[in-house]
Amino acid sequence: MSGNGTVARQSRVTVPAPGCLAALMVPVVAVLIAASVLMVMGYRQERANERNMAEALDRTAALARSYARDVTAAPNGFPGQETVRDIAERHDGRLLSYARSEDSLTTVVRFYGEYEDTSMFGLSHSRAYQCYSIVLRKEAEGVPQARTTPLEECDAI
Repeated sequence: MSGNGTVARQSRVTVPAPGCLAALMVPVVAVLIAASVLMVMGYRQERANERNMAEALDRTAALARSYARDVTAAPNGFPGQETVRDIAERHDGRLLSYARSEDSLTTVVRFYGEYEDTSMFGLSHSRAYQCYSIVLRKEAEGVPQARTTPLEECDAI
């Protein structure tokens, strides 16, 4: 009591116990760690998926070159449309256009390469598509030469 008979107010500052602070901070730190781990895993999966897709597109380029060699090696000059379609299908391709003249053959073929696409929910198999224009021209000796060019747009054809 105070000197004049009234109850004195005491101002007390309470400090939480160390165990209380730990109980509050542990869940926050756990959530931050879990979020960091998920972000790193997502980034690594994304990079791996991009690498896998790039490898699949590289395989489409190899398929296009192989297709061009087979069409060039066909007997009796430039092969017909059905023969070219069969060659494309053997190389995981789809013939989109065929134009033949006396001294050249121009085809557009869509090739695909399969790759694995991973996510947090599992593994899926995807395909990367690339279209190529393959132009065969007869040289002076009558031997066809192939020029393979990747196209930017597959859907436009």
